[in-house]
Amino acid sequence: MTVIDLRSDTVTQPSAGMREAMASAALGDDVYGEDPSVNKLESEMALRLGFTKALFVPTGTMSNLLALMAHCARGDEYIVGQKAHTYMYEGGGAAVLGSIQPQPLDVQADGSLDLQQVAAAIKPDDFHFARTRLLALENTMQGKVLPPEYLAAASRLTREHGLALHLDGARLYNAAVNLGVDAGDITRHFDSVSVCLSKGLGAPVGSVLCGTADLIGKARRLRKMLGGGMRQAGQLAAAGLYALDNQVERLADDHANAQLLAEGLRAAGYEVEPVQTNMVYAQVNGEAEALKHFAQERGIKISAAPRLRLVTHMDVSRSQIEQTIEVFSAFSHQ
Repeated sequence: MTVIDLRSDTVTQPSAGMREAMASAALGDDVYGEDPSVNKLESEMALRLGFTKALFVPTGTMSNLLALMAHCARGDEYIVGQKAHTYMYEGGGAAVLGSIQPQPLDVQADGSLDLQQVAAAIKPDDFHFARTRLLALENTMQGKVLPPEYLAAASRLTREHGLALHLDGARLYNAAVNLGVDAGDITRHFDSVSVCLSKGLGAPVGSVLCGTADLIGKARRLRKMLGGGMRQAGQLAAAGLYALDNQVERLADDHANAQLLAEGLRAAGYEVEPVQTNMVYAQVNGEAEALKHFAQERGIKISAAPRLRLVTHMDVSRSQIEQTIEVFSAFSHQ
């Protein structure tokens, strides 16, 4: 039985072309700065996204942590969404390893933070308070795309208050494809951005942090401290380069499959949130565990949650989406 895995877009397997690119990659020692494939990936990402420098790291969690620690000193504060990965899903690394205080705010229905609430959360220059240094946004946020005009307003706000602006762009290219713009049109509003290569882009490992030369210099030192310095990492970088050149535009297929899945689930009686990119959220309430087992017996892997997230990706075809709809429909009518 072919397994349909809808738990996340992190489960993708390298394509044949990507494996070939990895096998033929030029290699060196990246800690010495001598891996040509890593150097090419870093320079290419910085150029494409409008930054001076970039740094290749093993994971998105490390990439975000390096950014937070490079922007903020011990005892500083960053403003972030309650449901953002940098606050909720990355082990509390900013607080534990960076001694950086988070100031979480509620995430709005469209995935944004209310900028009036952001402004109100910025601490005055008073020794009673942690110093607010950074605003961290996420795009996409649970599949929702932040509008360009919102990003411009957030950038103006941070400039007015002397803050830096970081983007967790784990699914940056999903946002760009949805908007029909170049990814650089999104990242130009930010002082730093983390981009994940191992989600919808289909690489097996890796994220890239982009920023100024000074920020990336700090991040490179921190990467070594945190154990993120890799040696012959060019094979992994080659996968990222292949993804950027060959697997960005096809994200539109994932978005179309997500729309198809949402429509099919609604027709089967499920309450489904509006879909923008490759994430479908359906309310299954107290039936989450039963649905998970029902689907697994029929070759479909899903998580068990009352607000169920289903993620489309390059290893899920349109026909498999149709098969998934049939299974969910069977469960709802049993």
